[in-house]
Amino acid sequence: MVIRAVVWDVDDTLFDYTSADREGMRTHLLAEGLLTRYASVEEALVRWREITDLQWARFAAGEVDFETQRRDRTRVFLERELTDDEADDWFRRYLVHYESAWSLFPDVLPVLDALADSHRHAVLSNSSLHVQDRKLRVLGVHDRFEAILCAAELGVSKPAADAFLAACEALTLPPDQVAYVGDHPEIDGRGAADAGLLSVWIDRGGMYATVEPPAGPRRIASLAELPSLLRADTRFGAPSTFG
Repeated sequence: MVIRAVVWDVDDTLFDYTSADREGMRTHLLAEGLLTRYASVEEALVRWREITDLQWARFAAGEVDFETQRRDRTRVFLERELTDDEADDWFRRYLVHYESAWSLFPDVLPVLDALADSHRHAVLSNSSLHVQDRKLRVLGVHDRFEAILCAAELGVSKPAADAFLAACEALTLPPDQVAYVGDHPEIDGRGAADAGLLSVWIDRGGMYATVEPPAGPRRIASLAELPSLLRADTRFGAPSTFG
């Protein structure tokens, strides 16, 4: 079956979220005078990421809304009670530092250019449209995508099949004509494969080198591999060039 469209994850797939989050939080903690609470910047960042993952899991499970998970991330990290307004203000100050570090990965624009005439493009993210729409505009790639779908508005998040199928519906294409590209082996990789899409898992820098690859996704190290992967009859076993 010919692949006619690519649906993209955003954070750590197109957008270097990990680097921006690290640099943004480092700068923010310095500005807020909070680094003295930790032995190192890295320790503070690890704690922030742990809290983010836990609060995001609550949002993904439908236990809290998007704004609440943000506020609770702040309250848990600061270890004190805050009003909603106080938590929102602290998070807004963090966003100023975080957004100043935003950037695309260097392989993104070349691959979008290479696939511009041959494939349609959309986004499916476990975030909110408010966040990702703005991010894609600031990064200068918003108009590359026909549709931008996010978990907060869909009411369902990856790895649920309904999230991936919603993206296919938005493109009016069956799943077997759509590829999904994401950075997480389970949430993106296995989720997309189980939903019937051609699943492409990008493992940048081999950060999941010790992870047993889930069945289904094609594993790549760079988006430069994607055009040849899409042109090949990958559903019948064409190999990835992942080293």
